[in-house]
Amino acid sequence: MQLYGNFGSGNCLKVKYIAEATSTPYVLHEIRTRSGQTSTPEFLALNPAGQMPVVVLDDGRPLAQSNAILRYLAHGTRFIPADRYDAAKVDEWLFWEQYSHEPTVAVARARVVYDKQAIADLDPTLVGRGNKALDLMEAHLTGRTWLVGETITIADIALLPYTRQAPEGGFDLSSRPAILRWISACEQELGLPALGAEASKEQSHG
Repeated sequence: MQLYGNFGSGNCLKVKYIAEATSTPYVLHEIRTRSGQTSTPEFLALNPAGQMPVVVLDDGRPLAQSNAILRYLAHGTRFIPADRYDAAKVDEWLFWEQYSHEPTVAVARARVVYDKQAIADLDPTLVGRGNKALDLMEAHLTGRTWLVGETITIADIALLPYTRQAPEGGFDLSSRPAILRWISACEQELGLPALGAEASKEQSHG
């Protein structure tokens, strides 16, 4: 599988995590953030929306949208529940992640990391919506290990990257112990380094 993107992007990290967790070999074709590479004719032929990540499957078919890629790679594995309702609850989190979490937490981080905006100068409305999203996760994870059911699913993998990176956008995770416990559980399950170590490495490459 060919993967187009970079691991400074949480959306690309999702694909990395599920590919490695399902032993799916891939080759990374690095596309740097804000480089204009997603606007080239070659890239637009793979994804007319001009967004990364994009994967090209072994049979040559392209697939875009990180959560669609998650669902494709996780099909038939332990990362999607067999129970129909639980599987739909996983999808519920995937849709929420792209509608409420990524547009706030990830956007605030991007403005700090890529646009070099001071955390204190971020739009208060954006920050407030990001905190609301994190508070929802904190409330849901209090008293449970995973977002859905008793084992890790692609719901957890979808929410993990940008939640781990949230401090880079000025969001305080130290006051959210359930999220921190969940991050640690995900790291152990996926074989990732502890929070902070990988984030620093990813930022240097992103």
